[in-house]
Amino acid sequence: MDLGDGILLRPLLAGDGEELAAAYSRNRAHLEPWEPLRSEEFFTGPRQRQLIAESLRAVADGRSAAYVLEDGEHRIVGRANLSDIVRGAFWSAHLGYWIDGRLAGRGLMRRAVDLVCTLARDDLGLHRVQAATLVHNEASQRVLRATGFTEIGPAPRYLRIAGEWQDHLLFQRILDDSPEGAG
Repeated sequence: MDLGDGILLRPLLAGDGEELAAAYSRNRAHLEPWEPLRSEEFFTGPRQRQLIAESLRAVADGRSAAYVLEDGEHRIVGRANLSDIVRGAFWSAHLGYWIDGRLAGRGLMRRAVDLVCTLARDDLGLHRVQAATLVHNEASQRVLRATGFTEIGPAPRYLRIAGEWQDHLLFQRILDDSPEGAG
């Protein structure tokens, strides 16, 4: 699915381990302030292959949806994931995403998030997507607001990021046209 500027959004594949390890390695400093502490092993192909296998099991079980952003040279330049998919009365998921630092600010992540929300509604039948950002991550908040997310409010000490429990802002997007009474 074309996001423009030669960037595609596509499902995560079992063979993406080496390329994903390279993408995380290239973006280590860029992502470090926004993510949990990562071991050295995290940045290796073998560990990424393990994590991909776990992720693809969750996809097969209907618990998540996993995507990568890929450039014209088949390099992974970002991720977008729906995790913790809940059905029943909730029909909701959590959204996570990142983009290569050299591509930030071009509107690509905005388009990717919008497309993932469309897939969440049309392919997964979800009613709602939630996202959390660090309170000082204004760039991520701009992406969410530009794609129809509304702020729910603060979540003190919500996630352990960069080695510390940090406050976040929670956002949600209600996905119009989701199935009524599904469950």
